[in-house]
Amino acid sequence: MTANRARPLMIAENSELARWCERWQQLPFVAVDTEFVRTETFYPIAGLIQIGDGEAAYLIDPLAITDWSPLVALLRNPRVVKVLHSCSEDLEVFHHLCGAVPQPLFDTQLAAAYLGMDFSMGYSRLVNALLGIELSKDETRSDWLQRPLSETQLQYAADDAIHLAAIYQVLAPRIEEAGFTGWLLSDTAEQSAAVGLQQDPDLAYRSIKQAWRLRPDQLAILQLLAAWRERESRSRDQARNRLLRETAMVPLAQRQPESLQDLARIDDMHPRSVRHDGQQILDLIRQGKAVPQEQWPDRLPEPLPADANRVLKALRKVGQAHAVRLGIAPEIMLRKKFLEALVRTGYPGGPYELPDELSGWRRDLMGEQLLQVANGTQESNDVD
Repeated sequence: MTANRARPLMIAENSELARWCERWQQLPFVAVDTEFVRTETFYPIAGLIQIGDGEAAYLIDPLAITDWSPLVALLRNPRVVKVLHSCSEDLEVFHHLCGAVPQPLFDTQLAAAYLGMDFSMGYSRLVNALLGIELSKDETRSDWLQRPLSETQLQYAADDAIHLAAIYQVLAPRIEEAGFTGWLLSDTAEQSAAVGLQQDPDLAYRSIKQAWRLRPDQLAILQLLAAWRERESRSRDQARNRLLRETAMVPLAQRQPESLQDLARIDDMHPRSVRHDGQQILDLIRQGKAVPQEQWPDRLPEPLPADANRVLKALRKVGQAHAVRLGIAPEIMLRKKFLEALVRTGYPGGPYELPDELSGWRRDLMGEQLLQVANGTQESNDVD
């Protein structure tokens, strides 16, 4: 399928969007893409939304539309499949723009992996592999907030939606024939559900790299710094690392500077952070040092030791064997977080239990076998 070279329709009025959304509600699927900017902000700024119906592409101007309720109804319509590619950031765009995320969701990157193609296959490669089309990369770094958009920007965006619809029409029957539709939609539903769950600022310290190295008294400081950074990033709509670099946070909790001069000497401490928020950071460090011992956070678990690789490798073989049997990319079967969560339930001596992270079809397909392998009652390559 080749791109429709007619000038794509730009939808820039509320009434026009409502009219088109009513029409799209009658379709079995729509291809959806976004162009956005997210360089220094906490939230993505939508520059363009593309819809493909299998025949043509339609461009929605988010800088002009003020009533998103028709699009929300389309995104939530369970009878219309929404087709996106590698959509984690697109989901954030929609959640911030209109408070809704697409459901049901067919991710073409995930679908390709379910069919044994490369895991995390890029959009250009997938278009080339399935449609034989070489995509231009000229507009990948465009300013999508400029107005008017150039003709090449408009056509680039429209082509994405047209190709995405064509890819769906190739992949969907194959996924259905292989019996993977339910699994794929379960994975994407889980992904969509997670988009609206904001991290608790008071628990943000747990996500800081190297935080496991800190003592409980130092974690009390890190907890206050991370909670402040999370809340302020949201309220200012400023990227977390622009407010305070993550790589500076563990050193701050360890060295506990008491002056702006000392603060500026911390590795990876940006001068902008010292200038704008230095006194606040120092105050938080002082507050953290004053936290009573009974309120200190517990130490965070250390990374699994090298010896745990023996168990991880045996468990990974279970997923790989099922992947070979089913013709699925092995990375889909057992994600690293599933395996590590299982090992942590009983390492080093067991017994091991299935963690909550392993759920749905993976738990049904492999759960019992994973337990048997972890607890040494079955060989990892013995797949039914």
